[in-house]
Amino acid sequence: MLIPGPDTRVVELRVHGVQGTTPQSLVDAVAAVDVAGDGLGRVVRPADRLRRPAPGPVLQAAGRPVTRVVEGYVWGAMTSGGWAKATWALLFPFSLANVAHWMLPPAPTGSVPAHLLGIALRASLRLAALLLTVLLVAQLEVISLDLVAAQCLAPGSTCLWGPSWLSTTPWVRAAVGLAPIALAVLVLHRMSSVDWRIERKEVPAAEGVRSGLPGAHVATDPDTPALRVLHVVAGLGAAVVVALGGPAGPLLAPGWHGAAITACWALGLALVAVAALGAMLLDDPTGGAPHRGGRWLRAALGRRPRRVLQTAAWLSLLVAVALLDRLPVRLPGADLAVQMVAAMEALVCVGIAVLLAPAALLARRTWSAQPRELRPWAGGWMAAPVVAVAALLGGGFGAGVALTLQRVLGHGVLPRGYDYIALLWGVAGVLAFLAGVAMAAATGMMRWSSLRRDKEWAREASLLHAGRARDAKRAARAWWWARWQRRHSHHVVLIMSSVLAVGAVPAAFLRLREVDPPTWARPVVGLGVVVLGVLALSLLRAVYLAARRPDKARQVGVLADLAAFWPREAHPVVPPCYALKVVPELVARVREHLADPGTRVVLAGHSQGSLLAAVAAARLLEELPPHEAERVGLVTAGSQLQWAYPRAFPAVVPHSSLETLAGGLAGRWRALCRGTDPLGGAVMTWDRQVFDGMLLGAGFRPDGTSGALPPALRGPTGALVLGGDHWLPDPQRGPFTGRRWAAGVNRHADYTSDPEWDRAVAIAAGLETTDPPAPPVLPTARQAPVRSPSTEPK
Repeated sequence: MLIPGPDTRVVELRVHGVQGTTPQSLVDAVAAVDVAGDGLGRVVRPADRLRRPAPGPVLQAAGRPVTRVVEGYVWGAMTSGGWAKATWALLFPFSLANVAHWMLPPAPTGSVPAHLLGIALRASLRLAALLLTVLLVAQLEVISLDLVAAQCLAPGSTCLWGPSWLSTTPWVRAAVGLAPIALAVLVLHRMSSVDWRIERKEVPAAEGVRSGLPGAHVATDPDTPALRVLHVVAGLGAAVVVALGGPAGPLLAPGWHGAAITACWALGLALVAVAALGAMLLDDPTGGAPHRGGRWLRAALGRRPRRVLQTAAWLSLLVAVALLDRLPVRLPGADLAVQMVAAMEALVCVGIAVLLAPAALLARRTWSAQPRELRPWAGGWMAAPVVAVAALLGGGFGAGVALTLQRVLGHGVLPRGYDYIALLWGVAGVLAFLAGVAMAAATGMMRWSSLRRDKEWAREASLLHAGRARDAKRAARAWWWARWQRRHSHHVVLIMSSVLAVGAVPAAFLRLREVDPPTWARPVVGLGVVVLGVLALSLLRAVYLAARRPDKARQVGVLADLAAFWPREAHPVVPPCYALKVVPELVARVREHLADPGTRVVLAGHSQGSLLAAVAAARLLEELPPHEAERVGLVTAGSQLQWAYPRAFPAVVPHSSLETLAGGLAGRWRALCRGTDPLGGAVMTWDRQVFDGMLLGAGFRPDGTSGALPPALRGPTGALVLGGDHWLPDPQRGPFTGRRWAAGVNRHADYTSDPEWDRAVAIAAGLETTDPPAPPVLPTARQAPVRSPSTEPK
């Protein structure tokens, strides 16, 4: 512990969590003003009545008042607000496919089979992501070119009222049908080109190999521009192939017209093949070797070759419009195209699941020594169900829009394959209902039996609320629900993917046998149509709410914020990674404050902000000299840094990286947690148990090791401090004089209202310690008492 001097001040730089945080609530003030930033990344401080930056409340450390400056970094504008950002909800399957890339297990050092499996998995994920783009284009073509242009605008059709020249003038129907496709591809290209400008001074990067700190691999992929072009080319090529006859072959026409159709069709097919091959071969800087295998491909996909590919793709689409002077009544290749792409997507997903099994087994040695509750979800196999859900949601959303539009128009025939998609989702709907009933019954029985027994979590709650029986009873019930959600949240994804996969089996079997759904299955097909319609309408409603009423679309915002943390790797048409802007700007802001030798900076992150703050702290430890790094501290509150991130992303935020970060901060990492918090939990400790009225456990030690810890100490405000974790009583003790009071069970909210927050900040700043005071040294028979000069006899 350092004794604060007269010039000592503490800068508390807070980082909020997912959507819904205002600048005022972030800095605990009635008003807040910007003091730095560019409008997207805002650094704010509390404001006085004249809207001037005001100092924060004084921090009590070691019995002395220390000047404190409270700042907050607001990044919510990067992921919410306006129609442009709201449309990301429609592309959520793309985001899921991109997140699955970051969930792959790590490749152990020196293991050639694990390295090869990693390359194959990354290539397969990029192929699955490309097929999602192709599937989207094919389904849009079913809607715009087949259902609307070919059928509704056909001569004599009564489904639409419009001028007769729309159906009689050559090329008009083809242009009307392909224009939405071109517009959609343009929007996808534009959205994938959006990126954040970093408002910071360039700082020197750490030399040598990156350490094993959390988030070390979160970086911009240099192959993203090439991947973006390949997706555009694949989408346009697929549109040309479907419009000119489909995968089975080009449309037949006499003379030069037929030859031109065949040539354009072949060009579209070649563009799709080139895009698929390029996406699979693109190197990955997070696990591959950019200086070896990817060098020639980067040269082949340089700026000029990419322009040539894009030009060829757009020209082929224009030529296709010109060649379709007369659209047939039905588009012959739409049905087969959608089914082939869906079948290829399913095969790739199965291949990913198969390859993940040995990859996870090889990576198991990196976490086999850890306790069971710290190991990756599904044994490191979690990426497979996530990409499967992405594929099934992508196909289901397109089918839902088509079925809904057909009902609205009251006219038209959809491809036969849509009956099997409806059967898939009908079976999935029935299974989901049964699974929900089973989960509710099992949860009720578990809760009933657990509350009748003296479970460990109940003893922890009772110890934390000793002497307050009413609070202990309320807390015990909230602890149970929070513990259940943390332990079983990933099971929801597994159940969802299993339900959809089981629903796909009868649909695929009947389709391969060319058998129509039997009569007894018609109600299931009808249920599937309803489920798909609800899916389509709910996603469209989510987009509207996210754009017009963000406060009512918090669930969509939470999912978008979590998915947008990860850089574009598997799919380029995802929201730009805000971490690539937030983390460098946090690092730059901390370095500015550290220029004053009397300043100590504490990064304080809540929920998702705890991950951003931890990655920023890791970067600071890499870049700063030791005499400056020792003035940096970290406080996390309601964090998922133990129960979620290391288990879902074992290669990016492994448990060992958190241990390294804790050792580098040498006791200046404090984690505030509540047992009632369903989204946050312990960060620094595990294997906790109550014995003889004491809270024991294992965790990170200040020297960089991990193991058994001394018993928890009770803080002055009732919190139990075990290692680096501060377990807060919830409901809070108090009220306390001079502090804001938050009544009731707060769960994931309002961590700053607890008086333990200030104590954690003081410890993270190195100005206070959790060690109990040393007992006084009593004189012995051989040792005379030491007298102070004032008591010496004269």
